[in-house]
Amino acid sequence: MFQPLQGLTVVSLAPNVPGPLAAASLRDAGARVVKVEGPAGDPLAQMSPEWYAELHRGVEIRAIDLKTDAGRAELDTLLAGADLLLTSSRPGALARLGLSPERLTRDFPRLCRVTIVGDTRDPEAAGHDLTYQAEAGLIDPAQPAMPRTLVADLTGSREAYAAALGLLLGRERGHAERERVVGLGDAARFAAAPHRVGLTAPGGLLSGAYDNYRLYATADGWVAAAPLEPHFAARWSEALGEDAATALRTRPTAHWEALAAERDLPLAALDGAGEG
Repeated sequence: MFQPLQGLTVVSLAPNVPGPLAAASLRDAGARVVKVEGPAGDPLAQMSPEWYAELHRGVEIRAIDLKTDAGRAELDTLLAGADLLLTSSRPGALARLGLSPERLTRDFPRLCRVTIVGDTRDPEAAGHDLTYQAEAGLIDPAQPAMPRTLVADLTGSREAYAAALGLLLGRERGHAERERVVGLGDAARFAAAPHRVGLTAPGGLLSGAYDNYRLYATADGWVAAAPLEPHFAARWSEALGEDAATALRTRPTAHWEALAAERDLPLAALDGAGEG
């Protein structure tokens, strides 16, 4: 497997979800990743030990107290040999640790930096994935429910990974840019674009209002069906007739999954994995 970042070193100070996800992507691309954790460790290790272990496979963990002079000196030694620094703290907090952009640029001119913040519109404001999804309109106020996934964190992690690749490639080609800032609120707004333009908003084409892209009840559960394109739509109509909703209720989900596989139709059962 091609690993374009072989020979490069990433130092991560980023806990929780977006940072470890981005660092894992950099690791998978061949980089050596050194993760610095404070005395309390990473909260993700308590919230989801299994996921923490998965994301930190092959990552070198260093326990360093950056609030001490000795800890800052140890970090400086790491940064002197690193190619990329990944952080997810607010700018003020980084400055108090001696990690302001000005100081890093002065002391480590070759070091690329990906800075994950809550929202680029106000990097010092507190927030988390849940609040960013709410602000982006990804939680329905008419029927409020907790999100099934961490949209801002996951999307933000991929943007951080892309930013890292862009910086490292740019440095290789002689560009002067050394820092990119990724906002989780920005990532949530990016993910909310289909809703913003009406595509997935109530009544929109992909909101369940269109028969060829919606959820259907079966005799024993639910399926998601998406025969959007004309060739899929023709097969769908041939298999289920004019009233797909009634037809689907007559047989169990497994029957419709088998039929979809046979007829090459985009259909999937609703998966309850992860539910309590």
